[in-house]
Amino acid sequence: MKAIINGKLILKDRILEGKTLLYSDKIEGIVDEVPKEVEIIDAKGNYVAPGLIDIHIHGYLGCDVCDASKDSIKTIASGIMKNGVTGFLPTTMTVSLATIKKSLQVCRDLKEDSKTWDGACILGVHAEGPFINPKKKGAQDEKYILKPDANFVKEYQDIIKIITLAPEMDDDYKEISKMRKETDVIISMGHSDATYQEALNSTYVGVRHATHTFNAMSPLNQRNPGVVGAIMNSDVTCELIVDTFHIHPALYDIMFKLKGEKLCFITDCLPAGGLPDGEYTLGGEKFISKGIECRLLDGTIAGSILKLNKGILNVYTNSTIPLYECVNCASLNPARAIGVDKYKGSIEIGKDADIIIVDNEFNVLKTIIGGNVKYEA
Repeated sequence: MKAIINGKLILKDRILEGKTLLYSDKIEGIVDEVPKEVEIIDAKGNYVAPGLIDIHIHGYLGCDVCDASKDSIKTIASGIMKNGVTGFLPTTMTVSLATIKKSLQVCRDLKEDSKTWDGACILGVHAEGPFINPKKKGAQDEKYILKPDANFVKEYQDIIKIITLAPEMDDDYKEISKMRKETDVIISMGHSDATYQEALNSTYVGVRHATHTFNAMSPLNQRNPGVVGAIMNSDVTCELIVDTFHIHPALYDIMFKLKGEKLCFITDCLPAGGLPDGEYTLGGEKFISKGIECRLLDGTIAGSILKLNKGILNVYTNSTIPLYECVNCASLNPARAIGVDKYKGSIEIGKDADIIIVDNEFNVLKTIIGGNVKYEA
């Protein structure tokens, strides 16, 4: 048994002070007094929070999920653990189908090992594409875009947690309906030019999630509310890239009021994450990383270099959302979105002891995964 003392415990509904957190490989309890003969960690007045879960991340430290390399996935997992991420969905993009399949197989092969290695745990994969709309391709490569195919999703349903697609590219939503009926994969609308009605109708047949809301989708307009309007007026969970660049910070409050526990913060981090400004590649496409912006050579906005712990701070300092709810949006809400909230995502008795200790600026001081200290600043 281990105990964390002198910490401000960030629970799912409040911040608790003056208590001790007990854990083994699971959360064992929150008590007033420290039991005898336990290993003690002194949080020294810092915050104690659940491990973060990033459900949309393409790379880190120069490595790309679409490298289809075990070493690349391990480097990403180890790097983001230092940002407080204890579980993640390595995210593929629209590249050749052969490369996507290789990348999925690598993650499939590593998933079990990731439960004990020195890095964030693989919780599945987010396949962003290739079933998207060329009109909203963003940084994706148009030559590899395909029509939605439920059989592909079925083949990899053991590793794919989320599939991003453009619902309007699926005639009569036949493939979406098949995915929904024959798999447990979460279908997400993204890179889509759907009308409001097309997007809304897709939520009736299987779409349950929205990929990097506002970006690479038909916008909210008074005469065509678009995909954004359908997201706002349905019960789908939705992602936000909270780097203060992809969307205006004023939208943090607006989206939280609309979506609440269905709001998930993501990084959409590219291989340039954790590295200096410069030229990098994503799925073979060159892009420039400068400050908080990543753009293709033609100026198209790409993903981000955001660290998820800093995303929490961005929202907290640019909104009226309570800190514990900001943390939920990067832990419990994504855990709930991908169906792992019974054992991850919050500090609750019986859940996995995935815990981080952070300072007031949300710098990560310690990352604990499965009850074991995996990183210390």
